[in-house]
Amino acid sequence: MAESKLRELSMEFSVDIINLVKHLKANHESVIANQIGRSGTSIGANIHEAQYAQGKRDFVSKLEIALKEASETGYWLELLYRTDYIDANLYKALSDKCANIRVMLISSCKTAKANMGV
Repeated sequence: MAESKLRELSMEFSVDIINLVKHLKANHESVIANQIGRSGTSIGANIHEAQYAQGKRDFVSKLEIALKEASETGYWLELLYRTDYIDANLYKALSDKCANIRVMLISSCKTAKANMGV
């Protein structure tokens, strides 16, 4: 159940990121747009890929990659906010979603590792 919620949230977040990238590119910002587009959509891609992992270690590895991508995305969001490409409301909304995904990923990784005896 938690994993399907995580997949759902990461898909919603990917849609938000794609819409953000469209907005940024319409305002002629492409450097950060490309970076956040890659990291922000990679979160969901890795979570989705984890469901077809070739064992528990592979599953944990995919979730840990998603966690790293979520951390990177948080950085890009803050940079966009500090450089006035996004306002406080959008920053808070996206940052909160990203943080929620990170919390769920950390929990999932801990649970999976505990089930592996690690």
